[in-house]
Amino acid sequence: MADLRAVEERIWSLLAPYGDELEPATIYGMPSLRWPGAKAHDYFAAVRPGKSYVSLYLLVADTYPEALEGTPEALIKRRSGKAAFTLPQLDDEMASDLDALLARLYRRYRDDHARP
Repeated sequence: MADLRAVEERIWSLLAPYGDELEPATIYGMPSLRWPGAKAHDYFAAVRPGKSYVSLYLLVADTYPEALEGTPEALIKRRSGKAAFTLPQLDDEMASDLDALLARLYRRYRDDHARP
């Protein structure tokens, strides 16, 4: 069984570059990152460790579905519902794919929020 603490830490390390512009918040008790002043459901990402996987909530993937184009099938298969990506492990290849997806989603999220 994978070390879920390591999976969670790796997810947060992938989200760390966005922390310069985003503020820490919570949604349903889960730590999240959102644009400063955004409403609760307008978060960029939230993370929740579970018993057999870590959930990465990316509601923005439903908001910007075109950002999913080019995402490898292995990562798409980890998506459950509109928002959650369930990750029982996070090897280098999956982490790289997730990093690329986060970058695409963040560009869209930032563009919508940074407008004057």
